[in-house]
Amino acid sequence: MIFAQLSDAPAYRGIHPALDRALALLVPEFITSVGTERQEIDGEDLFVTCFPVETSVDETRFFEYHHSYLDIFTLVQGTERVDIARPEAISLREHRGDYWGGEGRAEQSMILTPGSFLVLFPGDAHRPGMAPADPQSVSRVVFKIRIKE
Repeated sequence: MIFAQLSDAPAYRGIHPALDRALALLVPEFITSVGTERQEIDGEDLFVTCFPVETSVDETRFFEYHHSYLDIFTLVQGTERVDIARPEAISLREHRGDYWGGEGRAEQSMILTPGSFLVLFPGDAHRPGMAPADPQSVSRVVFKIRIKE
């Protein structure tokens, strides 16, 4: 997991070539141009979408994690808490494709605001869409990057 400011994105290059391509796009000009339709940058290996999200205080919401894809979350507007846990701490309830979901308790939490980003590697269980205080509407941009088959 990486939690940083957009201005720090170049410091994380060199981990994986597809991640490097996404990190190069973590600039306000690109982020604010992303629409709600999936935008393919490199087919199934790298794509991005902007999601309107209503944050929640519901602590029973599912955690999710992936095996092949990593996610990069950043916000255009609003404030969102993303809870983090080890996948072993999640009681698996649902699986489809590269999505594993289940219940668990947060071990850490990150507060995303415009200008910050969160990289979630395969196996990083996360519960997005949480309200740090009162629920609100946020606009989240998500990069999906395949780094494993």
